Amino acid sequence: MRAPAARFEDLVVWQKAHQFVLAAYRLSRMFPRSEVYGLSSQFRRAAVSIAANIAEGFKKRGRADKVRFYNIAQGSIEESRYYLILARDLEYGDVSESGQLLEEVSKLLEAYSQTILNSDF
Repeated sequence: MRAPAARFEDLVVWQKAHQFVLAAYRLSRMFPRSEVYGLSSQFRRAAVSIAANIAEGFKKRGRADKVRFYNIAQGSIEESRYYLILARDLEYGDVSESGQLLEEVSKLLEAYSQTILNSDF
């Protein structure tokens, strides 16, 4: 059995979420200049929110408080999922790398949240 994570940076789910943020920034750099204050900004904000809420939830002491932040991150995952669909449909770039990362984060976060909910906290 692995020792519990000492820092949020030790969490695989946070590491993958951070990779998604970096991919979202790379992808959104290819968006048209007219999207600087539109889709680019919204997409980046949602992506950052995923990793930030995982980090914030990590230090929360109560199970319900932790899971609340992870649930906010899950909402940002869904928001990001829509922005990827929109970017794809507007032909702003290849969203496949970002989409794969987002799916991985989604599955990891769901599993991590369930582990927290089912733990003897």
